[in-house]
Amino acid sequence: MPSNTHQSQSDLIIIGAGIAGLVCALEALRQGKSVRIIDAQNRDQCGGLARVAFGGMMLVDTPEQVSKGIKDSAELAYRDWCSFANFTENDEWSKKWAKFYIENSVSEIYEYVHSLGVKYLPAVNWVERGTYTSGNTVPRYHILWGASLRLITQIKNHLSEFEGSLLSYQFETKATQLIKNNNIVVGCIASSNQQDNIEYYAEHTVIATGGFTGNLNMVKNHWPTNWKAPMDGLLNGTHPTNDGKMHEQVESIGGVTSNMQNMWNYAAGIPNPNPDFENHGLSLIPSRSALWVDHNGTRIGPEPLVAGFDTLKMCQQINDLQLPHSWQIMNRKIALKELAISGCEHNTAIRDRKIFSLLKDLVFGNKTLLNKMLNESDHFIIADDLNSLTTKMNQLTSDHSMSVKKLSLSLDKYDDMIKRGPKFWSDDQLRRIMEVRTWGTDRMRTCYPKPIQTNGPLIAVKLNLITRKCLGGIKTDLNCRVLDPMDKPIEGLLAIGEAAGFGGGGASGQRSLEGTFLSGCILTARQAARSL
Repeated sequence: MPSNTHQSQSDLIIIGAGIAGLVCALEALRQGKSVRIIDAQNRDQCGGLARVAFGGMMLVDTPEQVSKGIKDSAELAYRDWCSFANFTENDEWSKKWAKFYIENSVSEIYEYVHSLGVKYLPAVNWVERGTYTSGNTVPRYHILWGASLRLITQIKNHLSEFEGSLLSYQFETKATQLIKNNNIVVGCIASSNQQDNIEYYAEHTVIATGGFTGNLNMVKNHWPTNWKAPMDGLLNGTHPTNDGKMHEQVESIGGVTSNMQNMWNYAAGIPNPNPDFENHGLSLIPSRSALWVDHNGTRIGPEPLVAGFDTLKMCQQINDLQLPHSWQIMNRKIALKELAISGCEHNTAIRDRKIFSLLKDLVFGNKTLLNKMLNESDHFIIADDLNSLTTKMNQLTSDHSMSVKKLSLSLDKYDDMIKRGPKFWSDDQLRRIMEVRTWGTDRMRTCYPKPIQTNGPLIAVKLNLITRKCLGGIKTDLNCRVLDPMDKPIEGLLAIGEAAGFGGGGASGQRSLEGTFLSGCILTARQAARSL
């Protein structure tokens, strides 16, 4: 076909086939609208990050919470949300979206997921409790049984009923420009491997392209100004197609982006042993009982790094040290009980809905995951003694900076504190571990404190910061319409999901209560389809 081909008009163009785009498409199709989905990746990758994500959702006052005796309410959740978000006076739409999320999380997200044939695990996890800033004051993190892959599979099954009639896909096609005519967005221009400058037209165009954290240069350009420069070795935890180009396009036609400096990255990344692209990383859930040390072996502090309290603070604390990398030191017993990696690929019992495998892992430890990492990742090191461990750690790094003397001193001091007994534990890491263990779900995944050096082989894991989510994005109203600097909607253009900062250009503010991403995509997608 020649260049500048004009395709037939549809009611709706959705740019991006992630969870937000697919939900929006399904809801619009159920209204009888014709939908064209454009996505830069191939059909096998349809579903975006949700296809490989873990599948946790922050929900308020659910039956699962009630059954566990958790007393939650919209008022309490909104107070927690605003405390963690630290909204500014310019975040009017972000606050409206936060309130809308909390007041409708059951009807718009929880019940909708159930309607698609997906269930939740009965356990409710307690994450992002906050340290000096109050976070979740009660457990709210709900896990999809089957992970988010199950949700994507169900949505695609429903969409298949419309393909060939009202629904068409354009895979391996990247939208490059929005088409604006008489101040109305009427479609977009895209390019594929076979052709450039294909023009697609529709009554409405929805941007569902995700964030920009797959573009490490853009991440660095929007790095928080009150932080030190990004540390070396930053890993990509999303995909290079999450490059922020549509954010730039929105700005070029008069739309607004906001809170672009607010990102939800993670502190414990390792290179993916089986990478799909350059700098592809895996995000570990940091073991609470491990000792976190710098590249020389000195314990990082004085505030301890303990997962489950304040992810943003943890990332800032690691980054501001300006280290080439850090390490977590643990023993095999800790690793078996506490090692976890974000995503469904490394949570196969949940992904495949195998209840007995899940219970076995909880009781006896996840030997399969630990052995997989020890065999596949050079960033996981195991040794019978500290001298051998340190030698192997230095073989992995170019500067050979790990000091057995400093590492031994850090471990001895921590182990000696544990040996004194709980009556004399004045260490904040130990205090937080004991706090976490008061909640049953966390107790199953957190070791009772015992000396690290007296329980089997030692394991060291080399870590770097890893990108994940953008909390800011394209500014929208409660109908998902893209706004200009005067807060007026740009006709014909909507934005949903991470592209819109999960609503309003930053519904989470500076921090997420965790589990607001997948659910935020569903919420904004349904609202966008409804507003049509």
